[in-house]
Amino acid sequence: MKKLYVISGVTGMTGNELARKLTASGNRVVGFDNFFASSLRTVEDLLGKELFTFHEYDLNNAPQMEELKQEVLRIQPECERTIYINCAAVVHTEHFYYVNRTFETNVLGMKSFLEQAITVHADTYINCSTSEVYSMNSWGENGVSESDYITMANAEHSQRTSYATGKLLTEFFMKDAVMEGLIKGCSIRFANVYSKNELYPKHIIPHILTELRTKGGVELLENSKKNYRTFLHNEDSCAAVIELAETPEALDGSVYNVATDEEISIIDLVHLCARKLGISDPVITFKGYRESDPVRRLLNTDKIRRRTAWRPRIRLEEGIEMCVKEMR
Repeated sequence: MKKLYVISGVTGMTGNELARKLTASGNRVVGFDNFFASSLRTVEDLLGKELFTFHEYDLNNAPQMEELKQEVLRIQPECERTIYINCAAVVHTEHFYYVNRTFETNVLGMKSFLEQAITVHADTYINCSTSEVYSMNSWGENGVSESDYITMANAEHSQRTSYATGKLLTEFFMKDAVMEGLIKGCSIRFANVYSKNELYPKHIIPHILTELRTKGGVELLENSKKNYRTFLHNEDSCAAVIELAETPEALDGSVYNVATDEEISIIDLVHLCARKLGISDPVITFKGYRESDPVRRLLNTDKIRRRTAWRPRIRLEEGIEMCVKEMR
């Protein structure tokens, strides 16, 4: 018997790939989005398919969320489980500094979506959080783990941290709901996720590829002279969501890092992308500076590896090749 998945932010990078994988496995997906940072184009291949329903809804529009709830209640008798996945998030860096935008979607929206999941007696709620919560001290000998104390920047440093603070609060809502016995679920702190289908070149990998392809060089922030990051392919991030949803003992309200341990400097990332595009000597210029931007963000993933069978499968070089092939 098929499962019912209800996905917010379904046209976003994680949401659309999840919908594709889940319907391909014979599951029913009801997804919605308000196109704040995405486009219907990402789910064009799913529109009209029997197992997929899309609505242009806003997470904070009460009448629309009531319509969603009634639709879920109608479909539930046909399905063995109901799983809510909250992929809605104000994630693009240009919005990080606007407190109301991040609070309304990431906090109020998440909380109301969780309350709906509890009301319809959903089995599971997966809360997509962020590795941004680790902020300035986000590395160590073995990477930061979920149980490490978090040292964030504050309002005196940068408004950017409001995004991370809001996401951290959603993890408390998730934990509380599970502790109260209202639902099973967990939160996921993703590393930098990228995809061949990424629409917005303001994220670092599509930005680098777009600049190199159109200009033969790339402009970076001054931070990039010393920054290191790990990058997680979207297929691996979606696999983690599905694996956690299917592992009951992992749904204890806690948090899971989802990342790779393949760390690379931003400068070396530019050269890797250039090689895949056939550019031998890319010109790199630097302009601007981002406050509260950690030098490294290295996540320890021992916890999810212990509790589930999930492992990242796509190495960065292969992932970049996939992105380049899609661009061409």
